[in-house]
Amino acid sequence: MEQSGLSVKDLEPFIGKSNRVYEILNRKRPLTLPMIRRLHRHLGIPAEVLIAETVTR
Repeated sequence: MEQSGLSVKDLEPFIGKSNRVYEILNRKRPLTLPMIRRLHRHLGIPAEVLIAETVTR
C-alpha cells in the first residue's frame, strides 16, 4: 500500500468501508474472493500474492 501511495480511501471501492479495510490490513479478517478479484483487476496486484497464506513465525 505504501509502495503504491494508496490510502485507505483508495482501497474502499475494492474492499468496502474503511473499517473493513483496516480489518483486512490488520489481518483481523481475510480477503474474500470478490475482493481478491477486484484488487487484481483494478490495481494489478497478482492474485497469487493476494491468496497466499501468511507465514507466521
